[in-house]
Amino acid sequence: MTSRASISSSDLSSQDEQFAPAFALLNEAIRHLAFPAASMAVTHNGKIVALKAFGHFTYESSSAAVSTQSVFDLASVTKVVATTTMAMILHDRGALDLEAPLIGTVPEFGSADTRRNQVTFRMLLAHSSGLPAYEKLFLRAFTREALLRQAFAVPLKHDPGTYAEYSDIGFILLGVALERIAGEPLDAFCGREVFGLLKMANTVFDPPASWRHEIVPTADDKTFRKRTIQGEVQDENASIMGGVAGHAGLFSTATDVATFALALLDGGKPLLQPSTVKLFTRRESSPAGTSRALGWDTPSSPSQSGKYLSPTSFGHLGYTGTSLWIDPEQQLSVTLLTNRTWPDCSSQAIRQVRPQFHDAVFEALDLA
Repeated sequence: MTSRASISSSDLSSQDEQFAPAFALLNEAIRHLAFPAASMAVTHNGKIVALKAFGHFTYESSSAAVSTQSVFDLASVTKVVATTTMAMILHDRGALDLEAPLIGTVPEFGSADTRRNQVTFRMLLAHSSGLPAYEKLFLRAFTREALLRQAFAVPLKHDPGTYAEYSDIGFILLGVALERIAGEPLDAFCGREVFGLLKMANTVFDPPASWRHEIVPTADDKTFRKRTIQGEVQDENASIMGGVAGHAGLFSTATDVATFALALLDGGKPLLQPSTVKLFTRRESSPAGTSRALGWDTPSSPSQSGKYLSPTSFGHLGYTGTSLWIDPEQQLSVTLLTNRTWPDCSSQAIRQVRPQFHDAVFEALDLA
């Protein structure tokens, strides 16, 4: 498992002093059982200025210590690092029309409810399709094909374009549609066009068994899979889909996520046109009051990103306790990866930790 030379050669000799309050917050969070493991990276003005790991894989003292090479289940950060980026690349190439109806690519989405004909790719990306947030499809579908049939038929909760509700179902459908447009699976496309191009060697769907000792466990699943979830996706719907889905399934390191952030801060090079980055990361003007951009979220008030991010910032959270926030005005990105779902997903303490941590990073860089 390797890292990009440009990142590993970053001068981090002063990070313990400069970021002491931010690091102390993460150590304190571990002591208070917010999560057992954390790995973080901060980039500023084109280079990594902080890269550090904290804690152990689980709360047991005999558990493996986390390193900056430890791999985390990104959960919904998959939506931006993989799925949205695939949409951006296809849009760049003229293959994806944001205003095109989903049923043109996924006719199985059609039904007697003619409102479904109005759902566009833009609405899926902006979470304004009218689809509900989440459905436990895994309880009644036991193969990828069966789960997708269920997903295609999920009823609309709102009229399309009238209400923003963050939707895993929408991104499951988006992932399928993008695969059909590209003519290849999501993992193959992103592996070549995103992770391969950026030399993100530790970023993958369905990590190989040889990586298992490097991967932080996410849950002690007592009910559905009845085993420790380590090296396989925590999200149950994504699990039934074979670990490759538009809404979840990606595994990565803080270093690789920071590498991805640096590309977006550099106008998208070498992946994307700067105009496409701006288009997808700008907050949508409708539905009224939405904080959503296309695929990405933007800071609201109060925000998990803290109080200092610029208005043009964008980011995303993941259920397992992961997050990425990017501030183009300050030329800053903050990656925080944890396994707050260990052992049973019950702890919500990260909601207090995240904004405090982001504020401490800004203060350490005199950007507050």
